[in-house]
Amino acid sequence: MGNAKRLASTSAFLFSYSAFRNHKSEINLVDMEFWYTAILVVLMTLALIRELYDPELIIFGTLLLLMAGGILDVKEALAGFSNSGMITIGFLFVVAEAVKNTGVLNQFGEWLMGRNSKTWLSAKLLRFLVPVSLISAFFNNTPIVAMLIPTIHNWAKKHAFAVSKLLIPLSYAAILGGMCTLIGTSTNLIVHGMMLESGMPGMGFFEITKVVLPAALLSLLFITMIGHRLLPDRKEPYLQVGENTREFVVALKVGPEYQYLGHTVEQAGLRHLRGLFLFQVERRGELITPVGPEERIRINDRLFFTGLPETIIELQKTPGLRLLKDAGFDLKNYDATFIRAYEAVISPSSPLRGINVRESQFRSRYNAVIIAIHRNGERVKQKIGDIVLREGDTLLMLAGRDFIGKWYNSKDFYLISQSVQVPSKPRKKTWFAITVFIGMIAAMAAGILPLVVTTGIAVMALVLTRCITKSEAQMSIQWNVLVIIASSFGIARALQNAGVADFLANSIVYGMGQWGVVGVLVGIYLMTNLYTEFITNNAAAALLFPVAAAAAAQLNADPRPFVMAVAVAASASFATPIGYQTNLMVYSPGGYKFRDYLKIGLPLNVCVGAISIFAIYWIYMKAV
Repeated sequence: MGNAKRLASTSAFLFSYSAFRNHKSEINLVDMEFWYTAILVVLMTLALIRELYDPELIIFGTLLLLMAGGILDVKEALAGFSNSGMITIGFLFVVAEAVKNTGVLNQFGEWLMGRNSKTWLSAKLLRFLVPVSLISAFFNNTPIVAMLIPTIHNWAKKHAFAVSKLLIPLSYAAILGGMCTLIGTSTNLIVHGMMLESGMPGMGFFEITKVVLPAALLSLLFITMIGHRLLPDRKEPYLQVGENTREFVVALKVGPEYQYLGHTVEQAGLRHLRGLFLFQVERRGELITPVGPEERIRINDRLFFTGLPETIIELQKTPGLRLLKDAGFDLKNYDATFIRAYEAVISPSSPLRGINVRESQFRSRYNAVIIAIHRNGERVKQKIGDIVLREGDTLLMLAGRDFIGKWYNSKDFYLISQSVQVPSKPRKKTWFAITVFIGMIAAMAAGILPLVVTTGIAVMALVLTRCITKSEAQMSIQWNVLVIIASSFGIARALQNAGVADFLANSIVYGMGQWGVVGVLVGIYLMTNLYTEFITNNAAAALLFPVAAAAAAQLNADPRPFVMAVAVAASASFATPIGYQTNLMVYSPGGYKFRDYLKIGLPLNVCVGAISIFAIYWIYMKAV
């Protein structure tokens, strides 16, 4: 029975293909609307490749010219700005920012790389690429990559690993994971929205998973076993925290809840902290310096660290380690939206000069807490409360957002600046934000409500509970991305109106049809993949969707496998740094050249394409 169905399907395809070839001459290539639209799209593509202007300006400008040429009316041109897929992406930006602000991703990054720098590189890659892909399937991959770049960069320098071996794999893992679910990448949401607009059933939450998962797993295996060997070996010297750096000193007391009580310094991982150095331990009034790796940590020990502002702020959030001064200020539970990190230099006329921190009543006077102190060229081997302040001392503090406004012109300090900001939220808000995120994913997977409603409810819950403020929510939305997406919907409609989509579909059918429906599927995939390597993935998905639908119509075939091919191909951008945002994000930090992406990316493009096309055929066409 199955063979009969496949024979009938093949016969129908051959009949449609023959009919198309016989009527190919009927395509109207004299139509001015056709040429006007085609030329505009070609010019738009060239402008995007040459990066003449920002992508959103190029694409939106093309949309305006299509309106001016009468290809689109106002309603058609602006329909993309109300598309549910585009609005869902906007809501997801806010949810991702709220989760990022909790600092959970920072902690995840520290765990991700591990402490053992001697691990085989393939095993190290496998250790962090698999979790990155898994999280990217349910979380916008852009903030994941943004948060992990500095963590991986510093870890690589510290352990003499080539950062160039790690950052391209990070981007690729995020892309591969994002392809696996409906919300993992904005490309899938765009295709989902266009499917709904064209009258097709939308994409299921895990529908694309069965298409992409085999390709993603094999691609990760390729990267970890072979791909990293194709990447350059560019190492950078680690910035040692010590005598020649601008170091702050912080003293922390070991409490009974510290998980490494009785363990050695080496076992506790305190010898391999990113950007920190444990230079002294005070125990029952005696100083232990230097601190050996076999020294055991005891309750009430005072640990003296020197390091950079960001690492010091992160360190004091460790359970069981608490700042010796200002115990009434909960440094592990503050809200970074309202409490910021500042650096202030004590002036020659400051009333703080010559007074130790404890006697200065700093907390009540300035409504701020000193975390660490930097003294030029000198390591201060005292706990903060006992340090006598001097002119020129730099204080690392946590204070309210109005601190600069109140004290910038004060004689107490002659320089105040914001320091590195570390994401932090009170525990209740952190757990609430994570709960909302997990609930949103569960509701999406179950299909309880439309995606735009589910994400909208999640955003409202996060804003109303002040897990994210209105201003933070507005700033988190990447408006340029939304303009590109919304404008691309209009341009896609213009391709249909002017007959360009039909012409391209006919060309693919004519050129690839001799290999059957699979040949046409390959043609759609290759055209989309080529397009996405040189312009944005979102624009490629929107522009090639009508071409895929038209090709299916030409063949009298189900359009679903063709548009699924568009969704996969538009995201599978590995061969250039400009095709996908995360590829561009790691370009400079990794010290890469364009050819580095080609060497590892082209094999990945072939691998993902071949496996995905086979999966699409097996799932959607084989049973026909």
